[in-house]
Order: sequence, then C-alpha cells, then structure tokens
Amino acid sequence: MKFKQKIFHSLTLTLVFLLAACSTGAQEEQHTGMNHEENGHMDHSSSGEVPKGLKEAESPAFEVGSKAIINTDHMEGMNGAEATIVGAFDTTVYAISYTPTTGGEQVENHKWIVHEEIKGAKEEPYEPGDKVAVEADHMEGMEGAEATIDSAEQTTVYMVDYSASTDGELVKNHKWVTESELSAR
Repeated sequence: MKFKQKIFHSLTLTLVFLLAACSTGAQEEQHTGMNHEENGHMDHSSSGEVPKGLKEAESPAFEVGSKAIINTDHMEGMNGAEATIVGAFDTTVYAISYTPTTGGEQVENHKWIVHEEIKGAKEEPYEPGDKVAVEADHMEGMEGAEATIDSAEQTTVYMVDYSASTDGELVKNHKWVTESELSAR
C-alpha cells in the first residue's frame, strides 16, 4: 500500500509542477505583451514599391542617400541601427490595431501605415477610432484587414535600409520610419 501511495504522490507532484510551469508561461506572455514579430511575420525588406499617390517630400530633414540613426524599436535590432535614407515622403501616417486576416491575436498599435495604404482612402486624414481597410502588406495577414486608427500624424516618412543591430541582417526598403524616429549620426 505504501508503494502505491508514493507513486500516487509522485505523479500528483509532477502534475502540479507541470501545470504550474504552463500557467507561469501563459501569464508571462499575457503580461509582457507581444511585439510585431510574435504576432505576425514582418516583412523586414520590401521591393521598394511606393503606394500610388504618395508624394516625395520637398524638403525632408534627411535627404535621400544620407545616413541617420534609428531611434525606435518597431522590430528587434532596429533601435540604434544606422540607416540609409532610400525615400522621403510627405503624408499622414497612422498607428493601427487590427486582427490579421490569417487569424491569430489582434495586433495593437502597429506603426506605421501611410494614408495611401488605406483602401479607398478619402482626401482628408482619418481620425483615431475610424475604421479602415488596409492595403499595406508589411506583415503577414495585414493586407485586407479591417483596422482601427489609433493615432494619425501629418509628417515626413522615410523608407530606409539598415543592418539590424542584433544580428547584422541587412534590411532593405523598410517601410516606414517617421522623421521624429530618426536622428543625425
């Protein structure tokens, strides 16, 4: 009888430890939040194709061909990386929240899409809370998704090339970094 009790207690303790480990992992995932890479595959590089109607900036703070330091962390390895400016455009830029068309968790406060990446965009800028259909394909499941505008800002946006500070991966034609997210090197 004692042998059966020991096995039962051992199995019970093992089960308790396994459940505790699974529970802790789920809680950590909930509390730490999810970045863009965990929530969907981000296309680090793009073809460099510019959305129809996007106008080149007339006097950008960072000229095409110049270098700048990226001061944002849209993706791992971006913050602190040296960027080469590939394009500069004046537009309205939006942070959006959406559920990917491929399923999965909602992406919160994705930065950035530009006005010209909204399907059937009206002339005037959208306001926070407005619902839009996304034509951008920066992340898997983004194109065709219905999104809510979290913020809107009229600014100069940049397409940049950079080497990730984490692993040196060359990222070409990354869309988009705002003027306030760059600094002179």
